[in-house]
Order: sequence, then structure tokens, then C-alpha cells
Amino acid sequence: MSDSRHQPAAPTALRRLMSGARIDRHRHDDHQIVYAASGVLSVSTDSGTWIAPATRAIWIPAGTSHEHRAYGRTDLHLVGLPASDNPLELDTPAVLSVGPLLRELIIAYTTEPSDGSAERARIRAVLLDRLRHSPQQPLRLPTARDGRLAAVCAALDADPADNRSLAELGAEAGASERTLSRLFRAEFAMTFPQWRTQLRLHHALVLLAEDHPVTTVAHRCGWASPSAFIDVFRQAFGHTPGRNR
Repeated sequence: MSDSRHQPAAPTALRRLMSGARIDRHRHDDHQIVYAASGVLSVSTDSGTWIAPATRAIWIPAGTSHEHRAYGRTDLHLVGLPASDNPLELDTPAVLSVGPLLRELIIAYTTEPSDGSAERARIRAVLLDRLRHSPQQPLRLPTARDGRLAAVCAALDADPADNRSLAELGAEAGASERTLSRLFRAEFAMTFPQWRTQLRLHHALVLLAEDHPVTTVAHRCGWASPSAFIDVFRQAFGHTPGRNR
């Protein structure tokens, strides 16, 4: 997918988006941190999709062609950083844990006017310091290159509650279970069960942001019971899914 826009500098700003709103594909010369204080935000590139609830932020390196989509009413906080200032030393997008202090720093920095004051500079310095200590989270859905792998991914993306085995999915896609297992590891650096859990969590975040009940989300995303869903969700995000509604 080609770029639709080139924006020289990544803005530092607050944007309020309605559910389903999109920001078209574009890129910046600067790095950017995107954080949804409410709602859920996804960032998509040619290599995959990253998704983040209010306990996570997404790091977008300078020059990365990307697009955004909001799920639920979303307060989108954007922090732009010069390309020479890379506190994370990352050259690919990543999902970062956002604790209470980092959350308040991002909100303060993006809602207060850019007046060049010493106070604002101090907020920025502490914000960058906290970023350096924010652990990365494995919340990414990579884009498949192999057509057979892409077919399996598309089938489960259309119905994450599909509980067919990899062998059954492979029979439909024209590949053996062994071949698909190898492709999942080679292209995604994940096993099939690990990838399927990521996919289901991705869909769960979207459904929760759209105010679906936890029981409905568990059923539509393929968990055997709401309690099983709650356990996996807590392990991934550190809190129960009820906090996302």
C-alpha cells in the first residue's frame, strides 16, 4: 500500500475521534507516540497491525507509513519527537505499557499549549525518561506474505471463534499442518496458538470498545467460557476486560 500523504513533522496534539474514524495512510519525518486515553486505537502498516487500549501506547518510528483507526469514542494523544531523539532505540512500531504516571504525563504534554516554557520542558524530560522504562508488549498482528498462510489468517480474522485445527484450516488453504506451522514461526516468530490468541485479543479489544458485554465478547472471539477469556485478558493487559468497557 502506498503513502497517501507525507507530513514533515509528527504533531503533538489531542484529537477526539468518533468510533470507526480513520486517519488515512501517511508518514512523518519525526517519531511519534500515539496514546488513546479512552477507546481503543489500531495502527496499521504494510507489515502488520498494532492495537492498544488505554493501558498501552504505540511507538511509530520516523518514516513509517501508517494509518489509524479508532474503536469507541477515542481521545487520541499524539506526541511528536525529532528523528534524532529515539529514547526507545526502536526502528519498528511497538506497543508499550503505560502506567499511571506516564499516562498523566502524556495527557498533560498534549493538552497544554506548546509555549516553550521551562515547565513544559520538564514534563517532556520526565515523559521521555518514563518511556525508556516502559516494557514492550507483544500485541501485533503481522501481515502474511505466503498466500497459504494469508488464507488461514483471513479465515480466522473473519471468524475468530472458528475452532478448527491447523490441519483442518490447512486442508482448505492447500498446505499441510507442518508447512503452516513452519510459516507461522518463519514469518511471525509465533506459533499458531500464540498467533490465534493475539488475533482473538485484537478482536476482543474492538468489541469491548464498542460496548459489547464481556460474555458476548468471549463467545464471539472463541473462548470456551467468560472466565477463560477473563484469565487470558488479565494475563495480557494486567486487568480484567470489564475495565475496557
